[in-house]
Amino acid sequence: MISVIITTYNHPEWLEKVLWGFAVQTFDDFELVIADDGSGPETATLIENFRTATGLDVQHVWHEDDGFRKCEILNKAILAARGDYLVFTDGDCIPRRDFLALHHSLAEPGRFLSGGYIKLPLETSKAISIDDVVAGRATDYHHLRGLGAPASRRLARLALGTRAARLLDRITPTRPTWNGHNASAWRRDIIAANGFDERMGYGGLDRELGERLENAGIRGKQIRHRAVVVHLDHGRGYRNPEILRKNAEIRRETRRTGRTRAVVGLDRHLHGQTTSRPG
Repeated sequence: MISVIITTYNHPEWLEKVLWGFAVQTFDDFELVIADDGSGPETATLIENFRTATGLDVQHVWHEDDGFRKCEILNKAILAARGDYLVFTDGDCIPRRDFLALHHSLAEPGRFLSGGYIKLPLETSKAISIDDVVAGRATDYHHLRGLGAPASRRLARLALGTRAARLLDRITPTRPTWNGHNASAWRRDIIAANGFDERMGYGGLDRELGERLENAGIRGKQIRHRAVVVHLDHGRGYRNPEILRKNAEIRRETRRTGRTRAVVGLDRHLHGQTTSRPG
């Protein structure tokens, strides 16, 4: 079984579209684990209604809102996950119907999968309906163009055939990195890396995990043209230059020392610490 870990924070409108993207996947042996960094009751209600409507296996892993603690809630979600293989994405990224099928079929020992995203403008993000998601139109090139998405090389990925996408993944000069919106690995490898480093705030926290995996001999595999998600636009009020500077230093140290385990990681949640959901 695959565990899909989806991060979210107080954006139920976007999360609802993402969840319905997983409701219509061609691959069906999975659970959803919502890693919720302190959202209010509206998000909890949305998740419960979605679970009831679809019958899907959904865990809602939540903690109190105490600032940006994405790494901590991700680690709690990893420990709650029941699958042997973990797929990570965000609550603003709608997956194409074959997203999980591709992560499942391309997984291999000693590797992690590195996908990308296609960023949509705000007007297009808002215009996408739940019906669009369920019908597959939310990841259709021509439909998105009709909703105002500008033509671009990235958007054109949605129109690629299977062979072309596979070839482009093979020849692209872009290095495979751990991208939190579209990445996957074996649970045992994430546990061995001690999950995400909770010293890190916004900016580079995902890449740092990938760098530790690489240090441990788990190599990235490029799938950015094959495994597709579209990214719904939003602001980033949590961006902080001082935190970005600190994160960059942690990443430099990880590369310099060859570190393979998070300094402050998921092992701190192994003994008696639990998560709860808002009522």
